[in-house]
Amino acid sequence: MTSEPQPPTLPAPRPAKPRLLQDGRDMFWSIAPLVLACIVLAGVAGTCSFNPGGNPTGPVPSYDAVAALNADAQTFGFPVRLPHLPEGWQPNSGSRGSITDGHSDSSGQRLRAVTSRVGYISPTGMYISLSQSNADEVPLVASLSPGLHPTGTEDVDGTTWVVYEGEGKPVWTTRLASKAGPAQLAITGAAGPDEFRTLAAATQSQPPLPPEH
Repeated sequence: MTSEPQPPTLPAPRPAKPRLLQDGRDMFWSIAPLVLACIVLAGVAGTCSFNPGGNPTGPVPSYDAVAALNADAQTFGFPVRLPHLPEGWQPNSGSRGSITDGHSDSSGQRLRAVTSRVGYISPTGMYISLSQSNADEVPLVASLSPGLHPTGTEDVDGTTWVVYEGEGKPVWTTRLASKAGPAQLAITGAAGPDEFRTLAAATQSQPPLPPEH
């Protein structure tokens, strides 16, 4: 009686190399994909940085404040002014907004208010914005930086601006009268008092833009 032939014995697979015995080449190929992913993410983040509260980290966006404020003057029912700023100030943003129950009419009824805002980069590289509105003082300030309270006043060429301070960025606000009616103005941002004063003077010295061309 003959025995059946046995299948050839295959060599056993090599045991996995202990992690402690991995050489530098093994480590390189294991972390290379992670390093590449970090480089890609860093590049994307670098092109999408945004720093509204301080110095801009890249080119300042261009914004046509003249066209925007002229359009607001024709759209809104309150006087809108175009600041006459010194050289070096660059408008970089703007928007329209609204404030629920932002102002009272002659009968005391609370009505929706509208706002026109333009942001600027000052010559020192700091952001500062001007808001013009038919809102009352307190609702306008609260819409810009909640939690502030009046702490004093600043006289700018004979016009009194009320200073609000607190946990957020400070706000200077004043109410300007004209033949076309009143308007509440507010300035806020990361800039210093001298830049607040410059923007205040550049705005209050200008007549309202015509509501129609």
